[in-house]
This record gives sequence, structure tokens and C-alpha cells, in this order.
Amino acid sequence: MPWATEVQFVPEPANSVVVENLVKRFGKFVAVDRVSLAIPPGEVFGFLGPNGAGKSTTIRMLCGLLRPTSGSAQVAGYDVARKPEAVRQNIGYMSQKFSLYNDLTVIENIRLFAGLYSVPSSKLKERIDWTLEMANLRGQESLLTGTLPGGWKQRLALGCAVLHKPPVIFLDEPTSGVDPISRRRFWELIHQMAEDGVTVFVTTHYMEEAEYCNRLALIFRGKIVALGTPAELKRGSMKGELLLVECTPLGNAVEVLQSAPGVMDAAVFGNALHLVVRDADAAIPQLQTFLKTRGIAVQRMERIRPSLEDVFVSLTTEHSTPEEGAR
Repeated sequence: MPWATEVQFVPEPANSVVVENLVKRFGKFVAVDRVSLAIPPGEVFGFLGPNGAGKSTTIRMLCGLLRPTSGSAQVAGYDVARKPEAVRQNIGYMSQKFSLYNDLTVIENIRLFAGLYSVPSSKLKERIDWTLEMANLRGQESLLTGTLPGGWKQRLALGCAVLHKPPVIFLDEPTSGVDPISRRRFWELIHQMAEDGVTVFVTTHYMEEAEYCNRLALIFRGKIVALGTPAELKRGSMKGELLLVECTPLGNAVEVLQSAPGVMDAAVFGNALHLVVRDADAAIPQLQTFLKTRGIAVQRMERIRPSLEDVFVSLTTEHSTPEEGAR
């Protein structure tokens, strides 16, 4: 069955989401600072950043729930400031709290959201059946939603958010607190929807989840600091080269390396260190000598490809003030 909205018709835009210099201020605080994006139909677009970076504020503006201070945005062909109600009728939204009513049963939640989204009565049974199958809740309709395991509740929330088959879905930290197996199953559902042309805009602070997205925007302190595919970001966004260092004692090593020549950043990753250096080939012999003279034994030191976490740490460090970078 094609995934298409049945609310009022507008010509399909070339991009499902278009954002130009979007700004949101709360008094003197700038929560979102001149964000610009263009997202085509069928793309899984990730909005990656730490808590407080501006992810949820951006989503609230794009959902027509918060008026921008300046700039413009269109979602599903509608201006978010001029036609917020039309925007809300053409999108699905799911938050990290799943937006469900825990004191209602599974079927009561589904029927409630079907009414809120004005699902036609002629399509109601079909949509209920689809949601129950998708959420793997067939036979569990009478269970109280609050008693469901996290993964079940997550899939139910997704089904309720898309009962009206919207062309754009916003997912705000949708996998927070969900086990890894349920998380993977959830992402499979997301990609199935994207294959049918749905635009999926998802915020997350899980670096491994960002790999599931077609493209990513990294946001820090309200500004987009990088934009591209996961491969593009890992290949071209770091200001330097990355070394993996296995050594003992680890705590002393990371402390002394902060002031080592040629080292731009040093951080603990599991039982090893990741170092950002200007020139990996030149840095390896220099750092081996540097650490040895300070009583630190090096078991392994080699250049590696950066992960998204490495890229994000590098970019946020670059855009921090000196005081923040020293914390």
C-alpha cells in the first residue's frame, strides 16, 4: 500500500522540509541560530547533538508548535509560521516519552490518535490492523499501555504517530531507554517507511544510531557545524588525523598528552586513547618517545579512521570557547 497522506492536497514539493536561516531566541538566549536545511522525500535525516544543542527546539518549530523568531521553514509544502495547523495535519510526531496515554489500553490509544488525526471512518479498521501488526501487538489490544515493555510501547507510539499516513515524520529522541534489539527493530521500520517515500527527521544523541541515517546535521550551541552523509563526515570533517593509543597507566597518559607537541585533543575510548594530531606519521615516533620518558608504557600506537563520535567531539571542541574547551 503506498504511503500517502489523505489530508488536503497540495502539490508535492521538491523537498519535504526546507529551512532557511531559522532562528529562535528566548530573551537574550539564542537556542537556534540561523539553521538552513533541505530534505527530500524518502530521506532519513539525522539531527545529532548533545542535550541543549537546539534539536528539540528546531523540531518544535518545524512541527508548528513554536513560532520562529526569524527565518522561514516549509514542511510538506506549508509555511510553519503562517499555516501551523496545516503542518500539524501533514506530519507525524513522536517524542522520547512516546506521547502515549499510559492509563488507556492499546486499542484505546490507537482509536484516540486516529480521531486526533481525523482518520476517515472508512479507513479506520485498516489503519488499526496495520498498527497492531506493525507494533506486534495483535492479541494485546486490551493491555494497559503503561504495563507494556519499552520496545512494545515504542512501536505503538510510532504506529499512533503515523495512523494518518503523513508524508513527513518527526522523531525526537525516539529510542531513549529502549533495549538494543528493540532499537534495531525500530530502525528497520523507519527505513521501510522511507522506502515508501516518507521523509523521516530524527534527533538523537546516540552516535551509533546516526550511522542509520542517509544524511546528518551536527548541531552545537544552536548552530549546524557539519552536514553530510555519515561517510562524508568521517572522511572530511576532522581538523587533523586520528591515532589509537594503548598504554598504561591510562589516566596519567591522557593527562600528559594534553600538553604534548602536535596533539590537538586526547580522550579515553574504552581501554585506549584517541588522539587528534596534525600529522600522524610524524607524531607516532615523537609521541612514543614523549610517553616513554614520562614512565608510560605504550603497547600499541597506530592511525585509525575516525568514528562519528570522534568527528563530533572534534567539531564541538573546535567551536567551543577556550574556557569550555578546558573543562
